Order: sequence, then structure tokens, then C-alpha cells
Amino acid sequence: MEFFFCVYFYHEYNATLEFDYCNSMMINTLDEDGSYVALGGEFPLEENEHFNKLPVSTQQSVIQVPTNVYNKDPDILNGVFMSEALNDIFTSNFEKDPTLTWQYFGSSTGFFRLYPGIKWTPDENGVVTFDARNRNWYIQAATSPKDIIIAVDISGSMKGLRLTIAKHTINTILDTLGENDFVNVIAVRTEILYTVRFKGTLVQADLDNREHFKLLVEELQVKGEGKVKKAIKESFKILNEVSEGRGSLCNQAIMLITDGAMEDFQQVFEEFNWPERKVRVFTYLIGRELTFADNVKWIACNNKGYYTHISTLANVQENVMEYLHVLSRPMVINHDHDIIWTEAYMDSSLLLMTSVAMPVFSKKEETLSHGILLGVVGTDVPLKELMRLAPRYKLGVHGYAFLSTNNGYILSHPDLRPLVSSTIFPLVILHLNLHILHIRADYLVISLYHIEVDIFYTLW
Repeated sequence: MEFFFCVYFYHEYNATLEFDYCNSMMINTLDEDGSYVALGGEFPLEENEHFNKLPVSTQQSVIQVPTNVYNKDPDILNGVFMSEALNDIFTSNFEKDPTLTWQYFGSSTGFFRLYPGIKWTPDENGVVTFDARNRNWYIQAATSPKDIIIAVDISGSMKGLRLTIAKHTINTILDTLGENDFVNVIAVRTEILYTVRFKGTLVQADLDNREHFKLLVEELQVKGEGKVKKAIKESFKILNEVSEGRGSLCNQAIMLITDGAMEDFQQVFEEFNWPERKVRVFTYLIGRELTFADNVKWIACNNKGYYTHISTLANVQENVMEYLHVLSRPMVINHDHDIIWTEAYMDSSLLLMTSVAMPVFSKKEETLSHGILLGVVGTDVPLKELMRLAPRYKLGVHGYAFLSTNNGYILSHPDLRPLVSSTIFPLVILHLNLHILHIRADYLVISLYHIEVDIFYTLW
């Protein structure tokens, strides 16, 4: 992929660029007159056994753009044009190694380049909600591990739509966290409320804990007066304690979600964060009212964070994603190219997979100091292919190999039996204390926390 890096970054941005690309939603689509629609055109597809018998093109990649992103936005067109060099790289990779499956590039602007090319099918409402920037492989590769305190204002002024937007903002932030991150959520009104029993500490942001946070956040009710200053102090105290040996031992940030902050915060920041500014503070101003915008913006700008104004539910996703770009800057400036591996998941063919990905940075001299993340490049790897690398002759007659992550997730094990039926509960193999976590219908995460000796079979 070094060739890709050399080619990609020397395109000069052109705000008036006109460029027709193969949009995965539009290819092979005709209008009422029998002509191909814009961004469509003829795109030959053939069933391929290697790709689950899906109709694909191994000669070309396609571009997928979420419905909430304009597919002819100048940023999209310039990014797609620059990443055209990946077509040859992806094709060459597959020719050199036919065991490769999907190869892809997720751009920080929102588009997703996928090889081999396929026709993307929207949901029943004609909407494409898939956004590569929300995927685990993108988030893990784009940022370093982080400790996050989410402080949400639930005072009386946050009632109605503001509270709904605030809850959605919390859930969206939680969705950007992974098992290498640590988090807690505190609610701010006259007193400080913890949404979980872990008062004064952080918990690992694995899927179980994130889903538990979301359930508790839905129960929040507005009341009283918002004491934001008190919540900021509490957040700094928690982060200072975990920095002494617990947590991620890397990035630290406070996410403040409020409709206004009237207090004077300078003394708090002088006591806990200045002059080093080790903790970044990101502020999210909720609602259409901008009376307190300057103060909320001041909090973020003076603590190496980012300020954003969220007035509708539709604005939440794009605004929340901005904090990832900020946290990625030190990694970009230092040219850290860490390769990450995700936890095991199951694709639509019920095959256990893992994803390997790495960040893509801008190397233009004029932007090196800005720390610009262009996106993340990656590929899916069947676990059976990794297991073939194990030297069987060294394992012995009764030996076997298995893969485990640093967070206690088993990537592959001979006794791993994923659940594939929801109507009749299949055999539960307690030998591995198997725990299946449902994310969506075609995506399962398998976590195994410890191994027990006995095997029990239970039929429900």
C-alpha cells in the first residue's frame, strides 16, 4: 500500500471538480428513458464463489455514500478522484493473494471505496445508513485508546427536543468507543448523578457496558438547575485518578453536552488542566438558542477541544464525528501507523471474520503540522486463514491453536460454536462460557472471558 500513499496525496483540491464515479447505488440503473442514471453506467457483475456467490466485479471498486452525505459534494468528488489509485492496488493485491476477501478505504469525508465492486442495496425505505466512520475498524485505527467522561446537562431548560437530542448525542459518542477505551456518563443538574453504579471511576467501553449505558441514559429526566461547573470538577477528578495506573493510559477527554454554560470556568481549568491541558474538553451546544454559544465555545477552544452546535437530530452524527479528527491529530503528526485487528464477527455467510486496518495520513508538507487524517484502509480476513498459519506439527496429537485479543475476546477456537438460530435455542457450550452479543442481524461479536473445564449441553 506504499504506492497508494505516494500517489494519493498529491492531488490539488479543486472546488469546481466534476467527476463521474461508480456509485454502488446507481450502477446498472436506468431512468424512464432507458438511459443510465447519473453516477451509474454499465458495471458488469458476475457471481463469484469466493465472495459468497455474490455478483461482483474483480476488475473495479465502487463508491458507497451514506444517504445523509451529498454524493456530489466537492469534498466527496475530490476524495473519490484521489483514491482512484486504489483500484490498481486492490486488484493487484487480489491477484497476488487470491485468499483475500473485501478490501476497502473509508474516507474521513464519508465515502467508502469497496473492492470488489458490488451493487449496494438500500433498506426498505430506500436509505443507506452504513457509514464507514462509525465502524469499529475505522474508529480503532483512527484514534488511540482514550478515557472519556460524558457530562450531560439535564436541568429544567433541557426538556423536550433538547433532551432527545442530548440522549442521541450520548448514544452516538458511545458508538464511537471500543473495547480499548474507558468511559463513564454523569448527569448534571442541582446534584451530580451517575448513570451506573461505578461512581468516581471509568468502565471499559465494551459492547455490554455501552448498551447498559444507553438503557440508563433513556431513563434520564430533566429537573432543577444545571451545575455544569461542579460536573467539570468531578470529571477532572475522575480522570486524574485513573491516570495513575487505570484506564487507557492514553488520550483523555471530557464531553460536555448542554444548552448553555453561564458560570465562570477559568478557575476550574487553572486548577485541574492548565497549563499542560492534558485533558481535552469537547462541547456540544444543544438547541437553536445561541445566547451562551461564546462561553461554551471558549471552554472547548481553551482546552484543546472542539465546539459544535447541534440544533436537530439530523446534525448529531456529523458533529459528533469531529472529535475523532481532533484526537487523531497527535497520531497523524507523529506518523504512527499502528495496524489494528478487530474482534471476531460473523458475516452474512456465517463465516467468522476479523478486520485488519490502518490509518491513512496526509503527507503534504504544507499540512503536516495540521495532522490531517484522510481515512482508514483495511481488509476482512477469514479466521480460518489465520489458523492455517499455526504450525500443526508443533501442537502435538491433542494440541490445538486459538487466537485471543488483549481484551479477552477469542478470535478463533476449535470449540467455538456461534448461535445461528433464534427460534430454538441451540446447544449452549459452557466449555468456553460462550457469550453472543447481537449487534445487528448479520453481525455478531463473540466474547469469551474465561475457560471452564467441563462441557454441558442444554437444549431449551
